[in-house]
Amino acid sequence: MSYFKDHYDVVIIGGALSGLSCALQLQAKGVKDILILEKHNLPGGLATDFVRNGFEIEATLHEMMSIGEPGKRLKVGQFFDDMGVNIDWLKVPECYRVALPNSGIDAVLHEGYETAAKEVDAVVPGTYEKVHELLLLCRRVYDSMNILSVTPMSKVQMLMKHPDFVKTIGYSATEVINTFNLPKKAVEMLTPYWIYVGNRMDDLPFTIYAFLMADYFTGSYVCRGYSHEMSMKLEKKAEENGAQIEFKQEVDKILVKDGKVYGVRTKSGHEIHCDYVVSGAYPNKVYTQMIEPLTEVPKRAIKFVNGMRLSVCPVSVIAVLEGTPKENGITNYSTFSGSTMDTNEIWENYKNITEPYNYITTICLNYANPHCVPEGYTQISITALVPVTAFNGLKEEDYFDLKRRLANEMMEECIKITGVDFRPNITEIEIETPVTISHYVGAWKGSIYGYTHSMDNHAVARLGMKHEDHFIDGLEFACSTGMSGNGMGPAVTNGRAAAKAILEDLEAKKEATK
Repeated sequence: MSYFKDHYDVVIIGGALSGLSCALQLQAKGVKDILILEKHNLPGGLATDFVRNGFEIEATLHEMMSIGEPGKRLKVGQFFDDMGVNIDWLKVPECYRVALPNSGIDAVLHEGYETAAKEVDAVVPGTYEKVHELLLLCRRVYDSMNILSVTPMSKVQMLMKHPDFVKTIGYSATEVINTFNLPKKAVEMLTPYWIYVGNRMDDLPFTIYAFLMADYFTGSYVCRGYSHEMSMKLEKKAEENGAQIEFKQEVDKILVKDGKVYGVRTKSGHEIHCDYVVSGAYPNKVYTQMIEPLTEVPKRAIKFVNGMRLSVCPVSVIAVLEGTPKENGITNYSTFSGSTMDTNEIWENYKNITEPYNYITTICLNYANPHCVPEGYTQISITALVPVTAFNGLKEEDYFDLKRRLANEMMEECIKITGVDFRPNITEIEIETPVTISHYVGAWKGSIYGYTHSMDNHAVARLGMKHEDHFIDGLEFACSTGMSGNGMGPAVTNGRAAAKAILEDLEAKKEATK
């Protein structure tokens, strides 16, 4: 007896946040005949955790954006509420601590645009008004992006209703910030989040920087049940709504005829027919390995993936320490630290694996989720986000020595700020690299951050080109290469965008038959 029906409306490849969100969005609009195929034995992809000797350890999530307080939800939080997915959100206590000894900076910034501006002003007196206006500009651009992503309008309408968005659209984060004539120290205090979009400030579109800053300084959250709480509850709701979810079923091929998908084939040999396929795999893998026959892949699709630059990959040390956070010298939830905040210098440093990383981010989950580990223990992660090319040419026999060296160097950099050598207190430790991600998740070249947001590959340009960059009828993508980019909040948005594209196509076909 087969697991599968003869035909489905939609087959979704991957039971991660984006695929599950896509399913829920489709179900909310009446599309019920959905099959989700997940190659692992659990949902979630990177939204997961793992257990080591009785300790449950968060594998990925540092915090969720676009959630908002009950009654004042932002778009991702509202989506969970609308779908009936009840997540136990925990408020993150601050935006970040920035510790740059060479610049004489050690300060903590909290949510709220006025609050953050005052905190910058306390370190760099006389900057409050300019910092506050910069953050308000970020918020106006953020609001415009949320509207324009779902509301088509003419250029004239856009200029009239969203002037700040239009004025800043062609400029980098550095160029716009420079117009405020802020002292270097104030700019450094407002720069740390660049690492989460994986591009240096000189080449990062201001629209992306603005969206990030406005979102984070509204306040962020984590899940009490780790990021896997989201995965498990999304899966449960999708199944309650009628979706069929099959685990340990890896899709090998996407079947195409005359430019249109008609099904998939799993590695176990099941051929499953459908009208639409939503892929959690990157276009790079789909267009070069998964389409059958490959002759159905248009040349412009290959040009597209060759022209897109993959963004950064994580190198992370995840550890459980004996002792409380304070006993281990860790005083904050989120700390950015290093020898410099010059993102050009950091970017060059990150390109190689021969010297210690000069900039890291440290997350101590205890401060957001006090019960993430048993009392008397500390859970931390220390991360650098490096270009996807950094590990090119690494020999297999050198890999484990490299992991150990990088981990020790990153901990030493963290210890410079904590003042306590916590290494003797390590109870459990895991070291994640692009190789780890590629091995366990199957992400293309270990990339979890999709395509680089840059001045020559602007999110706004991608939005304008989305129809031209659609190469096979019935095939949509729900992964970090989508319009919203990387991160778990954007994963939800990318999944919803894939559903929206299918719904629009269904509506167009319905209108054509009238």
